[in-house]
Amino acid sequence: MVREAVKEDLAEILQLYLYLHEQSIPERSAHLSAVWEQIISDENHHLIVNVIDGRIVSSCVCVVIPNLTRNVRPYAFVENVVTHPDHRGQGYASGCLDYAKQIAEINHCYKMMLLTGSKEQSTLEFYRNAGYNSTDKTAFIQWIGM
Repeated sequence: MVREAVKEDLAEILQLYLYLHEQSIPERSAHLSAVWEQIISDENHHLIVNVIDGRIVSSCVCVVIPNLTRNVRPYAFVENVVTHPDHRGQGYASGCLDYAKQIAEINHCYKMMLLTGSKEQSTLEFYRNAGYNSTDKTAFIQWIGM
């Protein structure tokens, strides 16, 4: 079942993020709690999860960003696409991306974007099959404090 995350999902999401690029789960702190509250309460920030047999097996984030161009239409940015290794290749991440696209459509976004650090052909093909292309734009990243 694909749905938006709720407050009680934090521990499972942090555990799933270990398969993304995280090295450890952040320490429980007032800062973590405040950031989680901000994410959950922000109407433009959608943390999407796919739940199978009561467990979160896949997730992505979709942020709708207000915009003054393109006839004042927003755009959506997708980030942190991850599936537990035991559940990959079963369409769970595709379900999350489909849900993100529905959010973008409901909000009248003119485009969706995502970045991946992966060079794996299977990952790149997954995004292409989900409707994304890597030919329309060039992405540049500047890391801060790394």
